[in-house]
Amino acid sequence: MSFKPTTRRLSAGSRREAGFTLAEALAALAFLAIVIPVAVQALQVASLAGQVAERKSVAARVADRLLNEQLVTGQWKQSAASGQVEEGTREFRWDLQSQSWEKDSLRLLTMRVSYQVQGKDYDVQLSTLVDNNQP
Repeated sequence: MSFKPTTRRLSAGSRREAGFTLAEALAALAFLAIVIPVAVQALQVASLAGQVAERKSVAARVADRLLNEQLVTGQWKQSAASGQVEEGTREFRWDLQSQSWEKDSLRLLTMRVSYQVQGKDYDVQLSTLVDNNQP
C-alpha cells in the first residue's frame, strides 16, 4: 500500500490576502481614540483618590494630636484658636471651634484640619465634649 500526499488547492476567489482592510484599521483607530482618554481619566481619578485618602489619614492624626493638646493645656477655654502645622513635607491649616452643648455645662469642641490635593481643598473634623466646670 502506498501513501500519496494530497495537496489542497484554493480557488482564486477563496484566497484572502493577509493584512487589515482600511475599514478595520479605521475602526481600531476610532476605538483607541475613545479608550485612551477614558483610561487616562480613570488613572487621574485613581491618583486623586489615593492622594486624598493618604492625606486624610495624616490630617486625622494631626487633628487628634492638636485636639488632645488643646484639652491637656486648657487652651480650648480661650477664644477660638487656629494655625498651621507641618507634618513631614505637607502643610495643614487648623482651627478649633467651641460651642455650648444642650445639656449640663458641656462644650462641644471641633477641630477642623484643612489640606490641599491637586489644587482642591479638603478637610477633616474631629469633635469631643468637654466639661466646662473642670479646672
